[in-house]
Amino acid sequence: MPSIAGGRSSPMSIVGADVSSPQKRRLRSNSGLSDDPVFSTPPKPCSPLKTKSPRQCVDDSPNKRRTDVNEAASTDNITKMRKSPKKKLLDSFLDKPIWNPTDSEQLSAVKEALHVSTAPSVPVCREDEQKRIVEFCKQSIEQEKAGSLYVCGCPGTGKSLSMENVKKSLAIWAKETGGQFPEILGINCTSLSTTSEIFNKILGKSQPHKKINNRSTPLRQIQQLYSQKQQSSGTKMMLVIADELDYLITKDRVVLHDLFMLTTLPFSKVILIGIANAIDLADRFLPKLQSLNCKPMVLSFRAYTMDQIIMILKQRLMALPYTVFQPQALELCARKVAASSGDMRKALGICRGAIERLEIELRESTSTSNLSSMVRVDHMAIALSRAYKSPIVDTIQSLPQHQQIVLCSAVKLFRKGKKDTTIGELNKFYIEVCKSTLIPPVGIMELSCMCRILGDQGILKLGQSRDDKLKRVTLQVEEADIIFALQGIRFFHNCLQNNQWL
Repeated sequence: MPSIAGGRSSPMSIVGADVSSPQKRRLRSNSGLSDDPVFSTPPKPCSPLKTKSPRQCVDDSPNKRRTDVNEAASTDNITKMRKSPKKKLLDSFLDKPIWNPTDSEQLSAVKEALHVSTAPSVPVCREDEQKRIVEFCKQSIEQEKAGSLYVCGCPGTGKSLSMENVKKSLAIWAKETGGQFPEILGINCTSLSTTSEIFNKILGKSQPHKKINNRSTPLRQIQQLYSQKQQSSGTKMMLVIADELDYLITKDRVVLHDLFMLTTLPFSKVILIGIANAIDLADRFLPKLQSLNCKPMVLSFRAYTMDQIIMILKQRLMALPYTVFQPQALELCARKVAASSGDMRKALGICRGAIERLEIELRESTSTSNLSSMVRVDHMAIALSRAYKSPIVDTIQSLPQHQQIVLCSAVKLFRKGKKDTTIGELNKFYIEVCKSTLIPPVGIMELSCMCRILGDQGILKLGQSRDDKLKRVTLQVEEADIIFALQGIRFFHNCLQNNQWL
């Protein structure tokens, strides 16, 4: 696939690169200039105390006050922050009042906003892919030339949603420029009774008012239609979007090959876009298509990253006039989903599950005065653990109480942004948790022994050191699994629920 070229170096960076003099070297030494000749100064006497380094500001004069430079830099930074759409999205998300989950209308609106079938008004994070598909279609329409494009990617990466936006973009383009808007045929291959039925649909769209000839197969009729010049010069191009293309794969792959070969016929009007979840499907059938002279262009949709998942979730919630989730809860969801699959549909389902967990909590609680109405981290952790059920949960729930407190202390410590810690530092948090629950803590030697046992079970990773206090400790399991496991134990439930430890 073609890739976008990186940034180009300025031609100024090579002009006179090898020109130097002792005077210039003295000036560089005195003023702290770089070796870039763009900032070179003529060889004339100059006081190093009054000369200001151009590294601080390119368009400054030497006599300009440093405070002015700082003020200008500060203004530039503020302007950049104002221009950042991600910053605007975060600000509008946090500046809203907290929602009321007992309000049925608000609850329904939130669930609808997070439903898979709800298409966002402004799609984000797939602009480049959509632009490439639109340009491919526009080029084929303007040249009245058939072509094929294969779109692949893991489930939930925005392939089908992007195609809906491509249709809208083509309609806007045709209206603004007076160009031809193609006939569009969308086919979900899972709905076909047989793989060859796709040719019936293409023939019906190509000749909607003509009766189908039962003496010949639909594929043969399409081949005859596009093998001869059309009698009517006003025949439109036809955009065929075949979703779930991997369902057309048969043992000999004849249907798949015949479908793409429609774009090679002399007078074909077919623009074919095939969509599939299988990443390796292209490698399996492209060599054969290349030998048949009908190799399609390939466009891959990469899995969503953590930042992209957060942006999409906040963009869906931005339309609501209230705040539903704690930012940390959304971050936990995005981090887990991005690490496992990058499936946006999975992330939406988990967020809905966290809301349902909050509903259950409010129904079971006798007093709601001490409960937060926002979806918290522990709600999201439970929803994640149910979505990604792990056998480690049962192991954690069967541990002795002090070992569970050690894990709870480790999660509390790692939530402060650290990737690992020492047994000595972990001991401080362990003692803090024990004091809050009026449980006598064990000594540092016993704590080291418990960490070694947890390491043998694959829950912690313990480093090597002569001094037990200096041994490095790292979590080997997901924080969400630990929170979910401890949430089901009555001793830890209230503290986790009130975020007392986390």
